[in-house]
Amino acid sequence: MTLNLVKMAVGISDLEHLAAVQAARLAESVRRGEGPRLWHYTRNAPRRAAELLDGGSLYWIVKGRIRARQRVIGLESDTDDEGRRYCMLMLDPALVPTEPRPHRAIQGWRYLDGADAPPDIASTAEDAALPASLAAELRDMGLL
Repeated sequence: MTLNLVKMAVGISDLEHLAAVQAARLAESVRRGEGPRLWHYTRNAPRRAAELLDGGSLYWIVKGRIRARQRVIGLESDTDDEGRRYCMLMLDPALVPTEPRPHRAIQGWRYLDGADAPPDIASTAEDAALPASLAAELRDMGLL
């Protein structure tokens, strides 16, 4: 079974905002000569790293709902200048929208079993015609 992480996207208003922030980070890594690498920093390293790297994803909570995921493709741990440990999660730049699922606020990250993860949303022409917030409300009511 696939093991995933779930994490709050603090300060992010919607998926377009998250994509824009990550695009800026990718551009910065290219400008520094590191190539297109997308890292997310977190304090604690997952102890179940092997399971996570075997096809796991980071699911993003935006405005109280899991809204998207990104595949975790690498992990590195290091220590900052003040001696504090941290972990860098290397993410696939592809941001995959998921069916919105309510999730309470959390600090840090939590494990999420593959069976409990929301399914991806297959993008269709109908979905593109609706604003994301309206589509999410309609899905919550069982109308989409």
